Amino acid sequence: MGSTKYSSDANLNPPLNTIHLDRWIPLYRVHALLYSTAILGLIYHRVTSIVTSSTFVDACLLSSLLLSELVLAFMWVCSQSFKWRPLDRQEFLERLPDKAGWPALDVFVCTADPYKEPPIGVVSTALSALAFDYPAEKLSVYVSDDGGADVTLFAFMEGAKFARHWLPFCRENGVKVRSPEVFFASGGRGGSEEEEKLKTMYQTMKRRVESVLENGSVSPKLASSEEDRQIFKKWKEFSRNNHPSVIQVLVKSSKDRDITGEVMPNLIYFSREKRPNVPHHFKAGALNALLRASAVLTNAPLILTVDCDMYSTDPTSPQRALCYFLDPVASAKLAYVQFPQRFQGLNKSDIYGGELKHLYMINPRGMDGFGGPNYLGSNAFLARRALFDSSLEAGNGHDFIKPEMVMEMASGVAACNFESGTKWGDGIGFRYGSLSEDFHTGFRLQCEGWNSVFCDPPQPAFLGDAPKSLHDALSQCKRWTVGQFEVGFVRHSTLTFGVRKASLGLGLTYSHLAFWGIWCIPISTYALLPQLALVYSRPLFPKPSDPWFYLYGYLFGAAYIQDMVDFIYHKGTFRCWWSDQRMWLIRSVTSFTFGSIQFISKQLNISSQGFNVTSKVMDDEQIKRYDEGVFDFGVDSPFFVILGTTALLNLCACIVGIFRYSMVAEIFLAVFGITNCWPVYEAMLLRSDNGKMPERVKIRAFFAAGIALAVGSVLFIV
Repeated sequence: MGSTKYSSDANLNPPLNTIHLDRWIPLYRVHALLYSTAILGLIYHRVTSIVTSSTFVDACLLSSLLLSELVLAFMWVCSQSFKWRPLDRQEFLERLPDKAGWPALDVFVCTADPYKEPPIGVVSTALSALAFDYPAEKLSVYVSDDGGADVTLFAFMEGAKFARHWLPFCRENGVKVRSPEVFFASGGRGGSEEEEKLKTMYQTMKRRVESVLENGSVSPKLASSEEDRQIFKKWKEFSRNNHPSVIQVLVKSSKDRDITGEVMPNLIYFSREKRPNVPHHFKAGALNALLRASAVLTNAPLILTVDCDMYSTDPTSPQRALCYFLDPVASAKLAYVQFPQRFQGLNKSDIYGGELKHLYMINPRGMDGFGGPNYLGSNAFLARRALFDSSLEAGNGHDFIKPEMVMEMASGVAACNFESGTKWGDGIGFRYGSLSEDFHTGFRLQCEGWNSVFCDPPQPAFLGDAPKSLHDALSQCKRWTVGQFEVGFVRHSTLTFGVRKASLGLGLTYSHLAFWGIWCIPISTYALLPQLALVYSRPLFPKPSDPWFYLYGYLFGAAYIQDMVDFIYHKGTFRCWWSDQRMWLIRSVTSFTFGSIQFISKQLNISSQGFNVTSKVMDDEQIKRYDEGVFDFGVDSPFFVILGTTALLNLCACIVGIFRYSMVAEIFLAVFGITNCWPVYEAMLLRSDNGKMPERVKIRAFFAAGIALAVGSVLFIV
């Protein structure tokens, strides 16, 4: 694995963690040198071709290809920073000091819509965190319900009761996966009497919660006390975007015990105040409100943020993070320890590229060599002091000494107007100004001099749910594209401010992520222009007899081979890699294109769509199609119109131009496009199930392809 370095001070014996440089670094750098030389050669050839072109139309067509190739070159240069100094790390949990010296930990579980994020799943995620192998009196789990839903509070009231039985069961039986939903769905440990009773108890709780969700509200009759009954009665006056702060302590470690008499961690429900016409800044605003409220209540030095579907699969993951936070050298300017996001239930080929291996596993290793990975929003342990000086809010926490006063203070800092006239969201807390608040926050922290660490243990520490419908996957990526443009195209840009304040390497890695939406320029161009050129017999690339032809072949082949090798080297398979590259092409012509349009519209103050929660709910038929590896095109979406148009143009180009032997590059691109578009052809022409492409979408795709061919006839027949 290359050389080994110790993160800890040399006098600390033995170290809590070690760093390993990737053994392939020299090969990466040699390849970068060769490839950059080839890129310069391509640009030279393209420029000379434009200068010597015989017509204005030829010059324009070749210039559009040059623009695409310059974008590809820029993105390639930025991507090389990920390969310049990638790191792997190893932690030694057995070397940690006694638990008495461990810092307190607050866990933030975020949810926003009970109909897209089922409450029972959120409860299971929170229970997996409550069951961490961590001192109970030092652990607090907060659920941030930004939907202000009474059903979510009811679910957690039920979950608090179940936790009294679940936590000792996990502790005494050495259960690793401590999400009850996943544990029982997988068959458990073998069906002991105790386990069967717990399963029955859990299923009863699940039915009660799902019944309330179906009814749309909590009946006061379901409340277990008069106090709870009054809470749900008052909830009738609330709406999603118009309600006061709601904070309910469901389990209090100072007094509550599990069925074995052991101390339980704190469990707290939180919903910040919302009022109409008051900006709430989406998830970042919810996190900042909880950051302040938790400082009043518990004020733990460490915070773990997890998405509502990201359950813990390793109860020792906090201890892995401590191997860095308790390291006297590494911890000095350590803002967060980021664990990768990994996903359960992906089909064998991962047809929607849901693993996002580059984004969540490969790229963070590369960024770790320049000061640490970007903050991914979930599965990250953060130092509270990196976000704000909590002593400004609440000393060392109040431990509920004066419950009424403390709860009043916590509600006050969660008020919707609390941030007025302050630096919250700018220089303090989670940063505003981007739909990708996690990306923005990590970038600004590193520009302020903080570092981060990528911790990727052999076994996943957390598992979650990736979108399992094509439309959801593309919609999620479109939202990310807008959010990351909002970080790239601002005064504190990743390319200028990032390079100046962090480092050249880190600035380039952040720029590769911030500007990934511009992939739409080269991919859309290469998906359409060469195909039209093939239809109308107008060469855009050198012929095989021209030596320049082989330069283009090298650039394409070397890029794809390196990508495949990287993917497989990081525990991927060829089938999953093929799906990953196909989804990259699909995202480029759909998500990146529409995301770029939405970002530009937003900058021009044209009304555009806001933040949407990705749904975690699917019907049985969708699940069956996904498990069988069949694409789902069953909704009327502009994404699918673009995909259908692209597929039809590539097919038309191949049929018309297949015997034009001198246009090898154009034929190859058309065939390559057809190969990647095969699921689209199936959905348009061969399938009859509910996942086929709707007739309206097909008609619009045929119409758009006809317009493109008509425009091509004007451009190429001159």
